[in-house]
Amino acid sequence: MALNERLSEQKIVEQQKDIYKISRFLYILEAALEYFISLLVTGAYLAKITSAIGMSDTTTGILTSFVSLGFGFQILAIFLASKRPVKRWVTLLHCLNQLAFALIYFIPLFDISHGARIILFIILLLMGHILNNVVNSPKINWFMSLVEDKRRGAFTANKEMVSLIGGMIFSFLMGSIIDRMESSGNINDAFIVCGGSIFILMLLHSFTLIFSKEKPAEDKEKTSSVKLLKDLLADKNLFRVIFVSVLWSIVNYSSTPFYGSYQIKELGFSMTFVSVLSAAYAVVRSIFSRPMGKFADKYSFAKMLNICFIIALVGFIINGFTVPDNGKVCYTVYYMLYAVAMAGINSATINLIYDYVDKEKRIGALALKSTFCGFTGFFTTLIVSPLVGFIQKNGNEFFGIRVYAQQVVSFISAAILIILIVYLNTVIGRLKTNK
Repeated sequence: MALNERLSEQKIVEQQKDIYKISRFLYILEAALEYFISLLVTGAYLAKITSAIGMSDTTTGILTSFVSLGFGFQILAIFLASKRPVKRWVTLLHCLNQLAFALIYFIPLFDISHGARIILFIILLLMGHILNNVVNSPKINWFMSLVEDKRRGAFTANKEMVSLIGGMIFSFLMGSIIDRMESSGNINDAFIVCGGSIFILMLLHSFTLIFSKEKPAEDKEKTSSVKLLKDLLADKNLFRVIFVSVLWSIVNYSSTPFYGSYQIKELGFSMTFVSVLSAAYAVVRSIFSRPMGKFADKYSFAKMLNICFIIALVGFIINGFTVPDNGKVCYTVYYMLYAVAMAGINSATINLIYDYVDKEKRIGALALKSTFCGFTGFFTTLIVSPLVGFIQKNGNEFFGIRVYAQQVVSFISAAILIILIVYLNTVIGRLKTNK
């Protein structure tokens, strides 16, 4: 009898442990669907719309940089931290943000003036990004609370793999459909397909949120949003952790925003070669995501991040020597090293919060991290852009050797990354984790 009772108790424990299993699966699916939507409102897809409504490249570039400021609105997530159920707010605001993205594709079809189209486009795009950023931190905290600490690395790796591989296939299919429609003179039909696709993805995405479980709120005294914000701003360890993400944001935005034009205009890559590179990037990043995650679970996210930063450093140095004569080889090596590094960096910067910040502060901590990184990315690009423009316009020679702007910014990124590696191993290395 005692044996039966023990077996029964063990079964109950196992059932309780698996109560969030389906929700974790739905989170992986949710992340993939959200990624598919983001692909349709960035890069070449967005360029098709801006071209159709008569927006100049300069205006598009300025608008794109301002979109990064949308991360600044994640600070508003602090005011959602105490709202229950969280999923009600996340689902509602996500629906609104994705609906705004869907409506963007119908702007070229509206019988309104050129100026009205541009204003409507800006409003919808910014609204979509702002709302998405407001709910991002509460959503991450909601689902990550369903994952055991010792499995966070593997879980986030699996989530990223599904998104990247799925996104690669989705982007290829949508790109093929749009190209075929555009070549036959039916660009408006292509816009309808894209807008309709976002709407369908929005419905599926909403279902993943609605049917996911949420952990009951802990029976603690409620803290006002203002007090929580004050506590966050007074937490020195939190800012030490956030500073890792801020420095990485400077590294990233010092160089990577300018590589697109570099590939085409200076290295002379064809669109086919760029597409192959993008596919290879997704595959390599997916392959290395899981080993990186397992390493982090076994040792720590800080140690995994250190390895990723060193790999990225080697990549930036190689790219610093990339010129048209060796472009295809050197840039490919750089890009694959960058893919390996990024297999761990994004998930690690989030999981550092979970390693070093108390539970009740995590939503606010994630919000602050994204806020600071958003502003940092924007201003870094704003500062570096004139330098890139000056070199591209005037040219620069050292000892008779032509130096390209992207070589300069790659070495700038490498220099800052060295500082970041030192900081990670000294300051963060001394902090105690929550594990």
